[in-house]
Amino acid sequence: MKKILFVCHGNICRSPMAEAVMQYLLKENNLADQYTAESKATTQDALGHGIDARAQRELVAKHIPYDRGHRASQMTRSDYDNYEYLICMDEENFADMNRITGGDPEHKEHKILEFAGSYADVDDPWYTNDFETAYNEIYRGCEGLVKKLAK
Repeated sequence: MKKILFVCHGNICRSPMAEAVMQYLLKENNLADQYTAESKATTQDALGHGIDARAQRELVAKHIPYDRGHRASQMTRSDYDNYEYLICMDEENFADMNRITGGDPEHKEHKILEFAGSYADVDDPWYTNDFETAYNEIYRGCEGLVKKLAK
């Protein structure tokens, strides 16, 4: 089973939404027997916290199942060896992820919207309060990754 890790600042908004969307899309595209998705934080800011209620509402509104027992955890250097893809949401996450892993010699680290043909950031809805836009951008990125994996 190949593993995909989604990473954001606190692991309570964007990365757990990406994990849920990806798990849903993998199942819908008959890839769930080959790939699985997880999520972690680049910081310790929200360790142990569940998914933000606003992110949960967005997932429920879009009929995307998610792990109700999710608790934020921080990525570690060893995650580089344990995942085929390490996917973050913005430039700050990318720099933090790269610092944690100590570099990216195998080119496993990406920003999520790369898979949708963009290098734009998915802004942190914790600050913008725009969970719908974050969800839509995450969905586009996950959809692009699923297309790549299906080939």
